[in-house]
Amino acid sequence: MREYYPLLVTGAIVGVLSIAFIIAFAAMKDKKEAFGFERNMKDSEIIKRLLVYCKPYWKNYLVIFIFVLISIAYDVISPLLIGNIEEMVKDRFEMSQLMRMIALYASVLIVSLISNYVQAIQLQKTGQKILTAIREDLFTHIESLSHNQLNHIPVGKLVTRETNDTNAISMMFTHILVNLFKNALLIVGVLVAMLSLNYELTLMVLCFVPFIILFTIIFRKFSRRAYRRVKDCTTDINTYLSENLSGIKITQIFNNEQKKREEFREKNDKTAKARVAEMLVFGIFRPIVYMLYVSSILCLLYLSGKGYIQNTSFMGQVITSGTLVSFYMYISKFYNPIQSLAETFNWLQSAMASAEKDFSIMDMEPEIVDEPDAMELEHFNGEIEFKNVWFAYKEGEWILKDVSFHVNARETVAFVGATGAGKTTILGLVCRNYDIQKGQILVDGIDIKKIKVQSLRRHFGQMLQDVFLFAGTIRSNIVLREESMTDAKIMEACRYVNADHFINRLPAGLDEEVRERGNNFSAGQRQLLSFARTIIHKPDVMILDEATANIDTETEQLIQNSLEKMMNIGTMLIVAHRLSTIQHADKIIVLDHGRIMEQGNHFELLKKRGAYYELYKLQYSGADAEA
Repeated sequence: MREYYPLLVTGAIVGVLSIAFIIAFAAMKDKKEAFGFERNMKDSEIIKRLLVYCKPYWKNYLVIFIFVLISIAYDVISPLLIGNIEEMVKDRFEMSQLMRMIALYASVLIVSLISNYVQAIQLQKTGQKILTAIREDLFTHIESLSHNQLNHIPVGKLVTRETNDTNAISMMFTHILVNLFKNALLIVGVLVAMLSLNYELTLMVLCFVPFIILFTIIFRKFSRRAYRRVKDCTTDINTYLSENLSGIKITQIFNNEQKKREEFREKNDKTAKARVAEMLVFGIFRPIVYMLYVSSILCLLYLSGKGYIQNTSFMGQVITSGTLVSFYMYISKFYNPIQSLAETFNWLQSAMASAEKDFSIMDMEPEIVDEPDAMELEHFNGEIEFKNVWFAYKEGEWILKDVSFHVNARETVAFVGATGAGKTTILGLVCRNYDIQKGQILVDGIDIKKIKVQSLRRHFGQMLQDVFLFAGTIRSNIVLREESMTDAKIMEACRYVNADHFINRLPAGLDEEVRERGNNFSAGQRQLLSFARTIIHKPDVMILDEATANIDTETEQLIQNSLEKMMNIGTMLIVAHRLSTIQHADKIIVLDHGRIMEQGNHFELLKKRGAYYELYKLQYSGADAEA
């Protein structure tokens, strides 16, 4: 039989190289595409950044790896113990010796079970702590992005990054890293044990490994494509749901449910097909590996069984029943980690892809940042000045063109003009929601870029046309960041803006439930709550952007009364299409296509019979306009 030795040795070398190729080939990089804000990263960069989150928990992982070694020791030793027990039964050893061996095996098994339990618990606890840190960092960074940046990223995509992708990353810390380490060591340990037991049978087993490497390469190629299709489809469907569930009232108003159902069905079917394709890849790979496993078992049973039954040696080494039993168990323990390695590398690729997407968001530099020498604005009188300001949301498409005006402290200034004239843009620029391209904006004579963003915005109170209320209670929506405010102070603010009229009629008062986006309150009630929310924080400058639009006459009168009170608090900047709202303003600035056409108070502008006069005539009769 010695003539077969070169062939068996060659098979062994090919087998060992195949295992190395499984690891190397599975770790090869793919050509990746970057979409929008996403960018391609090297795997080494991603791993390095992920390991930063592991660093605080290195002691936990050290303990986990110790228990992993114990588990590996059980996997390597247990077949030998079972083989010895079988030999003792066959050779009719004394019962005391047999019981000692069984007790030894039972002890090893119990230790292994305890180590697996501790390992699993520690992994999950550590992994969840790391996952929590990643989610908090991602959410904090998203909060720091400017309005312009957030306008370019669908909400559904951000939700997917914060939930699905971070969950995929958690696999890295709770499963992948430990399994890679465990399976690699287990393969080595099993090979050493098999070689020490019977090297000829070991060489026979290794002859099947080249087939494993071939199928693993094919599996990896197709699984990568299938998984990416699933991830893309998941992001697409989450983005669609986020948008359409938020706008479902419009869908119902325009009787568009059928069309939306068809659109959703199309995306849902696409997602289902992608998942079926992914499962199909796994469904083919597993049976193939199992087929190779069974083939090696059959060869083992035939060759070793024949030698055992005929009481002959296999290529020079005697085959005992214990050897046969041990090898049968070792083959299983040899193939399982190989199959697990292939799947683990696929999960690794998934985690790396998700980490890349999350880090792409974290790498977005916020457009609105504090300058190194930015100062805290402790007190704000409310004086505002625009000096030759130019601004565009898109390069070259100017919204504001050389705009200059001055607002005195505690003055009420209104901005009027056609849609798209730049009124709302001015309000967004003064509190630095966007940065201007040219010119200068001053508050109390200080360039707003020299003031810390949070310090600047702390002095502004904004009341917008589209009031956003968070799910919770009326109280939580009014106090927001100041949880320590008393009910007396809250109700004082509500009375000041006339919100107490409807709050007192509610069964739970300030504790009345606010559903998503405040949909259980009318537009006027939501607006009054936004007024109370603004007033209670005592801003030095109040911004009203179409705050009186789309409300009933009764509520408008309450709001008008509130506005008259608020004009005495500090500087007020108002955008309103209803000129009745701004007639008592100290100054009215008329804008047209991003330029200031005229400015003055209500009566001065009427006398000029210019742009403001024409706007006034559109809302009132000619006789009233003459007056």
